[in-house]
Amino acid sequence: MKEQDNTKTSVTSGRHISSWLASSEPFVTAPLRENIETDVVIVGGGIAGLSVAYSLMQAGKKVVLVEDGNIGSGETGRTTAHLVCALDDRYYELQRIFGEEQTKHIAESHKAAIDFIERTVSYENIDCDFERLDGYLFLHPTDKEESLGKELKAAQKAGVEVVELPVMPGIKDPSRSLKFYNQGQFHPLKYLNGLCKALQERGGRIYTGTKAEKIDHKGIVTGDGFSVKADFVVVATNTPVNNKYVMHLKQYAYRTYVIGAKVKKGSIAKALWWDTGDFSQNADIPPYHYVRLQKLDNEYDLLICGGEDHAVGLVEENKISEEDRYGLLEYWMRQRFDAEDVIYQWSGQVMEPMDSIGYIGRNPKDEPNVFIVTGDSGNGLTHGTIAGMLITDLITGKENPWEKIYDPSRFKLFSAGKTYFKELIGGMINYLKQKPKDAKSVELQSIKPGQGKIVEIDGKKFGVYRDDKDLFHMVGAECTHLKCIIKWNNDEQSWDCPCHGSRFTKEGKVMNGPANRDLAYYTDKTNEEAQANNKNL
Repeated sequence: MKEQDNTKTSVTSGRHISSWLASSEPFVTAPLRENIETDVVIVGGGIAGLSVAYSLMQAGKKVVLVEDGNIGSGETGRTTAHLVCALDDRYYELQRIFGEEQTKHIAESHKAAIDFIERTVSYENIDCDFERLDGYLFLHPTDKEESLGKELKAAQKAGVEVVELPVMPGIKDPSRSLKFYNQGQFHPLKYLNGLCKALQERGGRIYTGTKAEKIDHKGIVTGDGFSVKADFVVVATNTPVNNKYVMHLKQYAYRTYVIGAKVKKGSIAKALWWDTGDFSQNADIPPYHYVRLQKLDNEYDLLICGGEDHAVGLVEENKISEEDRYGLLEYWMRQRFDAEDVIYQWSGQVMEPMDSIGYIGRNPKDEPNVFIVTGDSGNGLTHGTIAGMLITDLITGKENPWEKIYDPSRFKLFSAGKTYFKELIGGMINYLKQKPKDAKSVELQSIKPGQGKIVEIDGKKFGVYRDDKDLFHMVGAECTHLKCIIKWNNDEQSWDCPCHGSRFTKEGKVMNGPANRDLAYYTDKTNEEAQANNKNL
């Protein structure tokens, strides 16, 4: 499997190389090296940031976009790239929370997002493997038989084109299924590269390798001290790095896992598949499996299979390690498909909002010219595209029927409260249970190569990772967001925060927000002490 050394490149959010990163050229520009002014500054070069930038340019706005890595190097490059209005959360649940009329608008917005991508691909002549195809939802053995019938009625009421089938086409599974017509798929990074080219041709400015260290209603200041003054500010960083408290009490971070296996070209009909989720693992937000094909070469396609989700930093809850989840995916896949070698594996991060729908609009408790995009709920590519359309309308003063639905200030506690409190409070309880209480007793030499542990020095906790060369890397153990104690992710070789999903490299560099500051890094001192006398830390 291909892995990425994040200390030497701008691929920021994962150690493993996804199939998208391996099959596209990274879009890289020079970093910002001057003070500039513009109409709109956008922080984040993923699907959300680029969609907002492209839509605003079409509306006549001057746009500057900054990205701390390469374009798509965050979570957009770690997706499985399903384009669907068959959402992760059931339509019957959305109708319970939002009512029938607003649920129609939710379905309409995701359909409009797929249409937007299709039009843009055609208009800009972007070669990104976009195609329309059908998707199939089938019953997980732990789910109730009647759930498919409920979802059929609710989706049809919402205006989705869907029918029930007695069998599951294209997959070795006897389950009944729902067929969702006219869904889509594409190569996400090739699409973003096409948007970047279109932006630059129209005068838009893109700066990669440029971290927005300070963000407010006046614009941004980069880590190198250069400023972008703007009339409007849009933060599209998966989870907002400019919002310290409010949004992070309304959503929860999950890790999700993906494998890619070779299959003989033509042996599997092109489609999208999802199961309804494993209710034995989590009855409120059941982790589900999702599958699609992508062309690989003249002889093989790539079967991309994802799932086995868990809350960030809380992998021990069901005693399955991060790295073991790829094996579970492979076992599930081989029961249903005739696949050959697994040649890719990677993981990504999704934000699950309290009421199942993304947050797109004005940043709560902020000036009215500051906007955020977050809460992708596993449908980040369509949510990000919706953001392009909706935020453009908000900035240009055009009325949009989706504004209230996606408003980040909404708080549907009474309709979504059970799941929300179980996830948020339950997650915090598990975090406290697993919080290291024996850090003081951990000896440096007990940490094996490739392993990370929390240790204590003079009453303060530190995260220590030992690499394959027997060098020790020590970081401050308190997340720079709200000081939760970080945990070691052995699969991604990262320090993850169980509270709000921030992630850091072994050197303490921020990989995911909401943290926007690095952890303190003490490797030289640690190695000197270790090599000198092997003291108990």
